[in-house]
Amino acid sequence: MNIVIKELTNDKVEIDKVKKFLFRQIKLEFGYDYVPEWHQDIVDIGDYYINPSKNNFFVAYDNDEIIGTIGIRGYDKDFPEFRGIYCKENTSSIWRLFVDKRYRRKGLGSKLFGVAENFANEVSYKNIYLHTHRTLNGAIDFWTRMGFIITVDTNDELATVHMDKKINGIEITSPKTSVYSVDLF
Repeated sequence: MNIVIKELTNDKVEIDKVKKFLFRQIKLEFGYDYVPEWHQDIVDIGDYYINPSKNNFFVAYDNDEIIGTIGIRGYDKDFPEFRGIYCKENTSSIWRLFVDKRYRRKGLGSKLFGVAENFANEVSYKNIYLHTHRTLNGAIDFWTRMGFIITVDTNDELATVHMDKKINGIEITSPKTSVYSVDLF
C-alpha cells in the first residue's frame, strides 16, 4: 500500500473525484442521495474548504484511488443550544470523515483526524466541534477515542449527538507539508 493524505486543491478533476467519493459514501452509510440543505458544502467544496485560509479538506489516497476524506472549517452552524458558545473565529468543525470500507479499522480515520487537528492547531482554533449520529456504527466510540466529549445528545429522529474537544495547543515539530505519508496497522 502506498497511502498518502493530501490537501485538496482547486484542481477541478480532483474535486469532481472527491465529490463522487463523498456522495457514494453518503449513499452507502445513510441510504440517500444528494439533499440540498445537507450537502451544499460538497457542491461548493471550494467555498467551504479550499478558499478560506482557516479551512481545509484532506484526501487519503492508495496510489491514485481515493480511500478517505475529512474536512475542517470554522464553525458556521446556528444550533440554538450553542449560540454564544462556539464561533467561527475560535471553533473549528469536522465534516465529511469517510473511510472506504476496505480500509476501516486500520487506523486511517485516526490519521485523517490527526492531520485535521494539527491543521486546526496551526491556524489557532481553540476547539473542535462535530456532530454525528448514534445510528452510525462505531461513530461515538471512535470520536470518544479521539478525545471528544458529548455535549448534547438530542435523541431526535436522526439520533444526532453533538461533541467537542479542546485543542491542547500541541507543539508541531514536523515541517509544514501538504502531503502526509501514512502507515496503517
